[in-house]
Amino acid sequence: MLKVGIVDDRQIDLDKVVGIVSQMEHVEIVFATTSAEEAYERIKKEEIELLIADIEMPHLSGYELADIIHSHALHIDVIFVTGNSGYAVHAFEINVHDYIMKPYTKDRLTTSIQRILERSRQAEIAGRIYIKHKNNIHIIQKKDIIFIERTGRSSTIYTKNGSVKTYQTLKELEGELRERDFIRSHRSFIINIHYIQNFELYAKNSFVVNFEGIEETAMITKEMVDHLQENYF
Repeated sequence: MLKVGIVDDRQIDLDKVVGIVSQMEHVEIVFATTSAEEAYERIKKEEIELLIADIEMPHLSGYELADIIHSHALHIDVIFVTGNSGYAVHAFEINVHDYIMKPYTKDRLTTSIQRILERSRQAEIAGRIYIKHKNNIHIIQKKDIIFIERTGRSSTIYTKNGSVKTYQTLKELEGELRERDFIRSHRSFIINIHYIQNFELYAKNSFVVNFEGIEETAMITKEMVDHLQENYF
């Protein structure tokens, strides 16, 4: 099910998008609002995979919302539905999925959303890694990986559902986790930035990383904390 948020400051335009999207299969509208500020708050609190937004709105523009999504590496596609063509080049610089000009047809919007649905179906398979350990093969969803730690000759993969050990090296696992979500935080750790809860100073140039949902911790260098603050948070 594709979870969608919709924002347009004109009620008539918002109603049109809602009317089209609500008729689509495998799509759920999480919120629909005329307030960009409300959309921003909902994005922070609720899980959506697609934001359909007007661009020019009071106080906070759709472009600014898309830029926040991009800079924070959130897994949210953006479709602009707008009467202004002036943002098209900048929109694709921040990886906006589509740029639809008003007035538009129902098919124009549904076709764009269907492309996201199809890609999501394919990603369900591509988004897994296969971990070999002795005579066992574990299949793990990448999105469930919280962090990976190298100790001695083995690596431990900590997930939402428990931990798995493997003799694969961090370099080998890094090759499987090329998504922007995962960073090599330390010579012995790979972390998923979406589970980070906070950093605690450990030494002059390193921090302990605490995660949501588990007690185990990882390490991160000061250099990588600075990198995260500059490029992600």
